[in-house]
Amino acid sequence: MKLIVSACLLGQNCKYNGGNNYNESLVKFIRDGHHEVIPVCPETLGGLPIPRPPAEIVDGIVTNREGVSVDAEFRRGAEAALEIALSNNADLAILQSRSPSCGVGRIYDGTFSKTLIDGNGIFAQLLTEHGIPVRDVESV
Repeated sequence: MKLIVSACLLGQNCKYNGGNNYNESLVKFIRDGHHEVIPVCPETLGGLPIPRPPAEIVDGIVTNREGVSVDAEFRRGAEAALEIALSNNADLAILQSRSPSCGVGRIYDGTFSKTLIDGNGIFAQLLTEHGIPVRDVESV
């Protein structure tokens, strides 16, 4: 199975704070299933630096904690990551929880208070619209 995976989950230091979200359970799932893995980070593909201020979706626009719109970068990166998924005929995407890019089903509400609401990140939504199933890493 060809898997698109949030690069931070595989230990790549592309998270907003310069770290990663390495997930041992995911790595074991990939290894045990002999899956082909295509790591992506829509945020860095969109040109955002590492580190960068945290961002959330505020009234449909991705905005960082400083109040600056980074929506164009998030959308550009999501489109680039989608092209990677489509060109590789990805079967499934396993994505980072709650992220404004990769969140599946639940994302932060835009108040930077760690409050969750129903919704998808920009990349997760694009994948869904193009028929690529998405799963939150916490469901693996």
